[in-house]
Formats: sequence, structure tokens, C-alpha cells
Amino acid sequence: MSIKKHLSACALSATTLFSALALASPANAQVVLNVNNWAGPTYPLATEAAALCEDIKTVTEGRVVCNILPKPVATPAQTFDAVADGIVDIGYTVHGYTEGRFVLTKAVEFPLLGDSAENMSVAYQRVYEGLLADAKEHEGVKVLAVHVHGPGQIYNIRKEIKTIADLNGLKMRVGGGVFNEVVAKIGVVPILKAATEVYELLQTGVADGVFFAKDGVVPYNLTEVAKYATFVPGGMYNLSFGWFANPDKWNSIPEADRALIEPLLGEALARRLGAKFDEADEEAPKALAEAGIPVYVAEEAFLAELAELTAPLREAWFEEAKTLGVDGEAVLEALRTTVAELEAEASAN
Repeated sequence: MSIKKHLSACALSATTLFSALALASPANAQVVLNVNNWAGPTYPLATEAAALCEDIKTVTEGRVVCNILPKPVATPAQTFDAVADGIVDIGYTVHGYTEGRFVLTKAVEFPLLGDSAENMSVAYQRVYEGLLADAKEHEGVKVLAVHVHGPGQIYNIRKEIKTIADLNGLKMRVGGGVFNEVVAKIGVVPILKAATEVYELLQTGVADGVFFAKDGVVPYNLTEVAKYATFVPGGMYNLSFGWFANPDKWNSIPEADRALIEPLLGEALARRLGAKFDEADEEAPKALAEAGIPVYVAEEAFLAELAELTAPLREAWFEEAKTLGVDGEAVLEALRTTVAELEAEASAN
């Protein structure tokens, strides 16, 4: 059975089994949006999907409602196609989970971009709208927003990581995207797996460690399996996320209601997601301390070496972006400048 047919069958089954949810929607509901949700129930992606759906219901006075499927009918890597094919109406995913498919989204994934998911997400959304959207790398879906989680850090079960050399030879989970190329530069053996598999990777020793944002420490119970943590100011990496809707389903929403929903999307959605990830990041240091897991903060030499090692990757990406008609240097400069401006605004307030 093809993936498309399999997903269609799963979606039909899930919709049938849980049709009571749709039936319980307001009697005047004109559109029900089936939402694919693969993140853990307390993870920011899941909680904000529910919050966004509630806001959509509110602003349309119940004329548009969501049916968040209780079980995902598409894996993270399958989500983009599931939305494009109409198997689900709304979904989110990590661009890097589909290796080789997205080029321009790598812009936000290079190391040392910033420490606030909210600032980085708002900057990314603005740069995406201004410099990346016209390249049409998301043909087949309506892009609701792009964003990042907090900066990626290091957790492992073997030893304290104080230098880049300490990572050499370790088998480490990575989330995909440009960071796969980064770890190759520092001698890490990459294991490309979704966030949902991190606990088992460490528990079984299949991986020596994981590169993971702080937000995942509590929801994915890392304090039960990790033994060491290294926090990298600015981040070892970032992950690019996209939220999408099926265009045909979206256009079936009456124009007046779409006009009410649009202000919830784009920068507004990127900001709320980033803010939620920042909030989740704040829980990690406390949880690690309570579990007795030592946290080392990478020093300037570590950061300088990381920047130097990844410089050729940025140059290579500039060439990739050029083939799509995009000035990669201008994109990275715009990202850095916008993040810096947002950080300055936050400090002033």
C-alpha cells in the first residue's frame, strides 16, 4: 500500500472513530479543519495548536472549528505531503526531517543565531515573507507561519562536553537540516531521528547523546536518561518549523471568516510559538538541577571554533540559495540584524 493510501485510510479511520468531536461542534459550523498533531500533549507545538484552534473558533464565532486528531495520521516527515494531498487540513513539521527537500529554510538553522525563540521566530517570519516566500519552496500548501524553537543544546550519557573535540566520535541524535552538515564538521556520528524518539535512544544507549533544545527536557523526560548537559550561548543550531494548511480546504472557508483568521497567522503565530518555546526553555535548568545533572556553559573558545568550522557551510548554502534566485548573504544578514533589533527592543522594555 502506498504512503498516500495508507495515510488516507488512517485519516478516514481516525475521523470515523472520533466523529463525535465534529458533531459536538457548534451547529452553525461551516468548516471543520482536521489537524494532524504528532507532538507530546504538553509540548509547545501541541499546546499552541490547541490554542490556535480555540482562537479560530472564537474569532469566527464557531463557524470554523478544528478537529485535532487524537492520534497522528502522518509522521513528522510525512506531514507536508499529507497536508498538500488533503489527507489532513492543517499540520506542522520540521523542515529538516525531510532531507534534501528544503534549501532556503536552512537559513535560520546555522549556529549562534540567538537565545530567544520568540525573537528568532519573529525575525524568521519577517525574512521569510520578505526574501524567501517568492521562491515558492512550499508549493502545494498554504504557509501559516514559520518559526524556530529555542537554540539547540547538548545532552549525553557519556561525559561532560567542554570543547568541540569532546564531541568527536560520539553517536548523537540530530534533528536534520543544516545541522547534519555541522556535526559532520565536528566529527559526530549523526542519528537522524524525530524528537519523539529521543528518550528511547538514550535509554537503550543506541545514541551517546542528543542535540536538543531546552524545551524538550521536561516533556520528553530527559532528566531520567541524560547524565550531562552543555548549554551553548546562541545555540549549537536551530530548527526550522513550518505550519501549513491545505489550500483547497482553506479556500473553502468563507472569505469573511478567512479575513478574521489571517491576523492569527504569520508573525502573530510565529511570535506566540516562539514565546511558548521560551517559556518552556525556562523549565530546563530547574529540572536538570533537581535531577542532579551538571550543566556546563560553553566558553568563548568553543563558540569561536564552532563559528570557524561552520563558515564553509554558510558559503556552500549561499551557492545553493543562488540557484533558487535568493541572495543567501542578504538573508543571513537580515536575520541577524532583525534578531539584534528585537533583542534591543526587548531589553529597552
